[in-house]
Amino acid sequence: MKSITAIYEVGENATRLIEIDVPMPTLGPRDVLVQVKAVAANPVDYKVRDGMATGDKRILGWDAAGVIHSVGDNVQSFKPGDKVWYAGNISRDGAYAAFQAVDERIISHMPSSLGYEEAAALPLSSITAWEILFDRLKVQLAPPTQQKSILIIGAGGGVGSILTQLAAKVANLKVIATASRPESAQWARSMGAHHVIDPRADWREQLNKVNVHSVDYIASLTASGEHLAKSADILTPQGAFCLIDDPEQLDIRGFKRKSISIHWELMFTRSLFETDDMNEQGRLLQRVAELIDDGVLQSTVNGPVRSLNVETLEATHKEFRAGTAVGKRVFSVSLS
Repeated sequence: MKSITAIYEVGENATRLIEIDVPMPTLGPRDVLVQVKAVAANPVDYKVRDGMATGDKRILGWDAAGVIHSVGDNVQSFKPGDKVWYAGNISRDGAYAAFQAVDERIISHMPSSLGYEEAAALPLSSITAWEILFDRLKVQLAPPTQQKSILIIGAGGGVGSILTQLAAKVANLKVIATASRPESAQWARSMGAHHVIDPRADWREQLNKVNVHSVDYIASLTASGEHLAKSADILTPQGAFCLIDDPEQLDIRGFKRKSISIHWELMFTRSLFETDDMNEQGRLLQRVAELIDDGVLQSTVNGPVRSLNVETLEATHKEFRAGTAVGKRVFSVSLS
C-alpha cells in the first residue's frame, strides 16, 4: 500500500517525507483495519520527526476518519463498512497511509452529521481536551449561578479550539482565551470564548477589565514555562493547572503558597500502557460524536481541505513550527 513515510537523512541530520509502498498492516486480535479517507496534521508529527535517529522510518499522522475494511478475531464492537474516527497509538504506525490498524478500544463511530474531512479534524484534540477537563482538572458540572472559570493559553490551535467549545458548552465554564493575533482572537471567540486576552500583556489588568479577578483552572497548551508566574498570580487558591507541551524548565515553586495542583496531559498514555481504562477513549469519542450530532459542538477545520501528499504535509509542518496555525489542517486521502 502507499504511505507518506518520514525517513531520517544521515547527511542532513534531519528527516524528510517520501511517498513509498509499505506492507499492509498486520491485525492483532483486537485491531480493526481502516481504509483511511481523511487525516489531520498535528504538532506531534514534527515532534516525532525531531526525535528520529539514523535508520528510523515512521508513518506519521494520529488523527483520522475512514471505513473499516476488516477486523481482528476478538473485535466485538465494529464490523466492516463502519465509518469510524480515532487518534491512534503513537507507538504504532500512523494514518498517513492507505490503511491503518487500530485497536477497537480507542475508536468510535463517526458523527453521522460530518463528512470524513470534518471528522478527521477532531479525534486527537477532542481526546486531549476531554481528558484535560474531566480526567486531569476534575471539572464538575455546576449550575450557572456557581459557574467557574478557565484560562486557555494558546486557544487558537487545534486542542484549544475544541477545548474552548467543551469548556463553554459542556462543562459550563467561563472561558478566557489567550490569543496574540487578531485572526486567532476572532477564531477563539467563534469557538465560544467569553473573553480573549493578549498573552504578552498584563494578565491581571486585562482580566480586571472584564470583571474576572481570578480563574479556577488553567489549561496551558503552549509556552507553559514562560507563563508560570502569571498563572500562579491569577489562579484561585487550591486551583488547578494542566499543561500539554514540553517546556525545557518548569519551576512550579510559585504554585506552593496557593496549593495549586499541577497535571500533565498526554492523550497517548492510555494506549501506550494499555491501561485498564483504555476503552474510555472510545467512549469519550462516542460522546463527542453525539454532541456534534446534537449541534452542541462543531468541527474545527480551518482553511481548505487539501490532498495528502509530501508537499502539503511539509508546508503544514512548517506552519506548525512557526506557531501560526489556527484551527486544524485537514487532508483528503486517495492513496492505494
